[in-house]
Amino acid sequence: MRPYRPAVTACFGGSFRVGNNSRKSAGGDIRAKDAGFTLLELIIVLFLMTLILGMSTLFFANVLPSNRLNATIREARSLARINGVSQVVTIDFDSGQYGIEGRGSREIPSDISIKVIDPAAGEVRQGKYQFIFHPSGGIEGGTIVLWNTKKVIAIEPDPVAGSVVIK
Repeated sequence: MRPYRPAVTACFGGSFRVGNNSRKSAGGDIRAKDAGFTLLELIIVLFLMTLILGMSTLFFANVLPSNRLNATIREARSLARINGVSQVVTIDFDSGQYGIEGRGSREIPSDISIKVIDPAAGEVRQGKYQFIFHPSGGIEGGTIVLWNTKKVIAIEPDPVAGSVVIK
C-alpha cells in the first residue's frame, strides 16, 4: 500500500496549493477549486468594519463624560467601604471641576452642562456641591443630571443601599 500524499496543484500567479482541492462536477470532470477571497470581497469587508468602528466611536464619544463622573462616584464609594473612612466627592460648578477630596480633580468638558437635584436644596447649578460616601455604604447627595445637545443622563445614587444608577 502506498503512503498518502496530498496533491500539489498549480494556482493562478505561479503559487502552489497543497491538499485535495478538487471536486467532481455534474459532468464528471475534475476542476480545481479556487480558494481564498477576491479583492472586491476584502474591500467590502474592510469598508463595513470601518463603518461600524466609526459609528461606535460616535456612540462612545457621547457616553464618556458621564462614565468618568460615574467612575469617580463609584471609586469614592469603594474607597469609603475599603478604608472605613467617609469619602467626599465635590462638584465645583464655578470652576467646572469635580473629584474626590485629596485625590485631585478632573475637568467637566465644556460641551457638557451639569446640575444636581438635591432633595432638600432643590436644583443646584452654582458654587460647590458635595456627595458624602459613608463606610456603611450610605450616600448623602442628590441626583446628578448631565446633558449636551444630543443626550441627557441622570446619575442617581441610592442613599440607603449606596448603589449608583445611570438613567
